[in-house]
Amino acid sequence: MLHSIIEMLNSIIEMFHSIIGAITGENDRKKIRGTVVLMKKNVLDFTDFRSSIIDRVYELVGKGVSLQLVSAVHADPTNGLQGKVDHDAEIGQPGAFIIRNNHRNEFYLRTLTLEDVPGHGRIHFVCNSWVYPAYKYDTDRVFFTNQAHLPSETPGPLRGYRESELVNLRGDGTGELKEWDRVYDYAYYNDLGNPDRDPKYARPVLGGSVEYPYPRRGRTGRPPSETDPNTESRLPLLMSLNIYVPRDERFGHIKMSDFLAYALKALVQFLLPEFEALCDSTPNEFDSFQDVFDLYEGFKVPDGPLLDKIKDNVPLEMLKELVRTDGEGFFKFPTPQVIKEDKSAWRTDKEFAREMLAGLNPVVIRRLKEFPPESKLDPEVYGNQNSSITKEHIENHLDGLTINKALEKQRLFILDHHDTLMPYLRRINTTSTKTYASRTVLFLKDDGTLKTLAIELSLPHPDGDKFGAVSKVYTPAEHGVEGSIWQLAKAYAAVNDSGYHQLLSHWLNTHAVIEPFVIATNRQLSVLHPINKLLDPHFRDTMNINALARQILINAGGVVESTVYPSKYAMEMSSVVYKNWVFTEQALPADLINRGMAEKDSDAPHGLRLVLDDYPYAVDGLEIWSAIETWVEDYCSFYYKTDEMVETDSELQSWWKELREEGHGDKKDEPWWPKMHTVKELIDTCTIIIWVASALHAAVNFGQYPYAGFLPNRPTISRRFMPEEGTPEYEELKSNPEKAFLKTITAQLQTLLGISLIEILSRHSSDEVYLGQRDTPEWTLDATPLRAFEIFGRKLADIEENIIKRNGDERFKNRVGPVKMPYTLLYPTSEGGLTGKGIPNSVSI
Repeated sequence: MLHSIIEMLNSIIEMFHSIIGAITGENDRKKIRGTVVLMKKNVLDFTDFRSSIIDRVYELVGKGVSLQLVSAVHADPTNGLQGKVDHDAEIGQPGAFIIRNNHRNEFYLRTLTLEDVPGHGRIHFVCNSWVYPAYKYDTDRVFFTNQAHLPSETPGPLRGYRESELVNLRGDGTGELKEWDRVYDYAYYNDLGNPDRDPKYARPVLGGSVEYPYPRRGRTGRPPSETDPNTESRLPLLMSLNIYVPRDERFGHIKMSDFLAYALKALVQFLLPEFEALCDSTPNEFDSFQDVFDLYEGFKVPDGPLLDKIKDNVPLEMLKELVRTDGEGFFKFPTPQVIKEDKSAWRTDKEFAREMLAGLNPVVIRRLKEFPPESKLDPEVYGNQNSSITKEHIENHLDGLTINKALEKQRLFILDHHDTLMPYLRRINTTSTKTYASRTVLFLKDDGTLKTLAIELSLPHPDGDKFGAVSKVYTPAEHGVEGSIWQLAKAYAAVNDSGYHQLLSHWLNTHAVIEPFVIATNRQLSVLHPINKLLDPHFRDTMNINALARQILINAGGVVESTVYPSKYAMEMSSVVYKNWVFTEQALPADLINRGMAEKDSDAPHGLRLVLDDYPYAVDGLEIWSAIETWVEDYCSFYYKTDEMVETDSELQSWWKELREEGHGDKKDEPWWPKMHTVKELIDTCTIIIWVASALHAAVNFGQYPYAGFLPNRPTISRRFMPEEGTPEYEELKSNPEKAFLKTITAQLQTLLGISLIEILSRHSSDEVYLGQRDTPEWTLDATPLRAFEIFGRKLADIEENIIKRNGDERFKNRVGPVKMPYTLLYPTSEGGLTGKGIPNSVSI
């Protein structure tokens, strides 16, 4: 419905043609005629959207809005030799235009198209920007044509405008930023804590120190808190949607309404069962797996004050979106794919292992190169942290191989969450969380699947860290209390993997590390710059979703601290892990080699031989990576014919310098940064940026609800330690293993909050733009890049066909698995909603 409103609005405005032929001037000189497409602020105000369409369209582009064309060929000696400004054909070829909004409200300027420009024909401007009333700005708004120019090749009359626009976007680094400000600037993560609310909500500043390094975020300029001058004050929760990001970085109307509608729906889903739980025999607990399955069966909301409140506060159009009309029921969680075909297959050892290759977090598993597994923690501080798994634990399960032979044949693997967790474990276990550091060792079978051999669970030594770890090793069992203990051992390993996924694979390695690139690109690369045009689609909505995350998800006491095991130490832990972040290792081939999952092989596809052939994330990912790399190479090679052109590009060099020294300033002295002296370094850099923002994020984000919407499969918290023989908990495990399992993992309240959140985060907005797509076909005037982009799109379509074929090939057992759930997270396109597929261009949710 919302999408159709937008389309209707655009068609009506375009139908009016909003003729600019009357762009003032009273003499008979030849005018340039054109069409402007814009959207008024209140177009989605449901109470009055018809009037907003018709509302004085002619006046809107008449006296209320003035447009002046800027010549790309004729300089004005009275204006510092900048492009001559006029309304008519005598200026020659227009290269930009100046717009002034004399209304009281902002409007969204989509495009301007000039027709029949003498000697040049049609000239198109892609604007996609909110234009506020002129009195809000210190300088006029300037928009450029869709012709890309390197700085040195920019027409002389446009250079001053190009440079001034970048100065405006950088701001002056002072003051609190308002919604009409267009300033991109950097700040530390000093806005997560809330010491003014209570000292327990104080959190360390992330970024700017050796102890807590971190990528930079967008600056808001809010004043410091009253109790701590180093912590930025926070917005009230109800004002969360008003947190500052440059207005053009905010969600569009459709995305915002999708986001709000589902957020509201999920919130109510979370609240209602909480109320129902008050009447349950064991509030705050699930008694059986059937209790969890019931969440997906649906239930009606009784008439009464709650339903009335919803009806009174939700716009009619959003309410229609919330109330499903297909008979599914009013409030109901969608059935996650992981239990759709088989309600018990998730518990099998085969599925547990498969999800390390084709699940929500397929980026951690690595090949084991030594046995027993060794720790990299400093033994002076942490004592002996090497693994206590012995050959007696596993050697009888290696299909006749010795351990040394299995290592030599590259058939042993590990999911290792020991070293990351151990330094924090003592503190984490002082909270309501009770968990272990874990190592999971696996064996590659002849059929290409992985067999779990052992899980090691470790605690810090009670006498102090320097005494090393206290560890216990568990091996597979199917029946009796041993089988129940094995299921719990897998759950503890899954809890660690869930936390690692959410905080590191997902938040840190996609959301947080990309934001400095968004900021630096807008500050240092003009919209005319070809690299800006290349990267811009891959930054859409990232600053907005990250700002909302800081406000309600990763903040002190926020949803992540409430639902993921590291609790108050969650973000601090991600900062410590960032110490080991290396930009060049974010390239998929480098990552696979680094984890021992692939080796260089010039005869293999993509120059890599996978150690494990049936590794769905890697197989699909390498095809996507290769397609991105080819597209970026074709694009960059069109504009940069020599390495010297890269070295002498002033904007590009400023961008790369600022990115390293400011955006990732805590890493500025690392030797691994590309020097940005060659075309190849530029291609490699842009390929990594696009990969991280698009495919990597898709791989670790959109499977959240399909895999973890059924939380017993991906628990996020453990609340008690493994039951010891002779305890009441051990007896309960023997007599009622389901209840004991559910009392160990995430509680009911956190489960409902957690799956409500990931339902929102796993959805595609109905206006999403996917890899290989652009929101306008006229994003550049250069024909060669346009052809290369078309080839890129066709290649991605071929990859979709390849994924479908592989998923249907029974030889590849890891692609579907016991849960009968095909791996589609790197399938490039999708429809809107909860689909478990689709690669958006950017980190947009």
